[in-house]
Amino acid sequence: MQLGIHLPQAGQQSSPDRILRHAMRAEALGLADVWVSEHIIVPKDAPYPPTPVFYDPVVVLSWVAAVTRRVRLGTSVLVLPMRHPLPLAKELGTLQELSAGRLILGAGVGWLEPEFAALGVPFRERGRRMDEGIAMMQAVWNNDPVTFESNFIDAKIENMRMLPRPSHPIPIWIGGTAERQIKRALGLQGWHGSRQSPAEIAPIVERLRKARPEPDFAISMRIRWDGLDTAELKTRLADYAALGVGHVLVEPNDREVDDLERILEGVGRIAGG
Repeated sequence: MQLGIHLPQAGQQSSPDRILRHAMRAEALGLADVWVSEHIIVPKDAPYPPTPVFYDPVVVLSWVAAVTRRVRLGTSVLVLPMRHPLPLAKELGTLQELSAGRLILGAGVGWLEPEFAALGVPFRERGRRMDEGIAMMQAVWNNDPVTFESNFIDAKIENMRMLPRPSHPIPIWIGGTAERQIKRALGLQGWHGSRQSPAEIAPIVERLRKARPEPDFAISMRIRWDGLDTAELKTRLADYAALGVGHVLVEPNDREVDDLERILEGVGRIAGG
């Protein structure tokens, strides 16, 4: 099983120095990847997310890419329908090139309706915009020149160019457990669950593995840990692995109070055997 950690990129404990230290230490410990999350703007009194502090995920990963050489760089998750696909495709393609092909695009449809409203994006169209946005990004990453007919996203792309194209394909892992999200994942490179127990995801993993048995199709889970009981974490990881989960991203139970260094070192010890 491959293990990754969530960088201290969100929450009151996050800081530029801590982000870099955790990324470099994760690489030194042999972890597979480091991850960031996204909220662009949130309501002041919303119960969740509990903090408005989110450093921009693409900028953070670009910064981290400059001080690492091996560890992969993941988003858990980018809310694709909130962003126009063309500038996002340019940003992600550039990051993929600068990092020598280390990016994993974890992507989701989003759930915070006021955030969509603030950005002027129709919340009820987010599923259709997700599918069209992925297709648009893949078109500009893979074709030169490119022509793409859009139906939901305001874009006119006719015999145009976006260079440089990424020389390494950008894998897309779809987050979520709804039927539409499972179907999206099956058509791409992986599925990325979040905080479900092994029992909850067992039928999903069985379905994914039956439809996509190839080893390079990723089945990933994001779980919480407070850094206290390493034996308990090992047991949970073994339970996920027994189902067929090949990758786990470990994040703090509580970004505001947990010992982030202890979590990093504990996951690193497990990864190192």
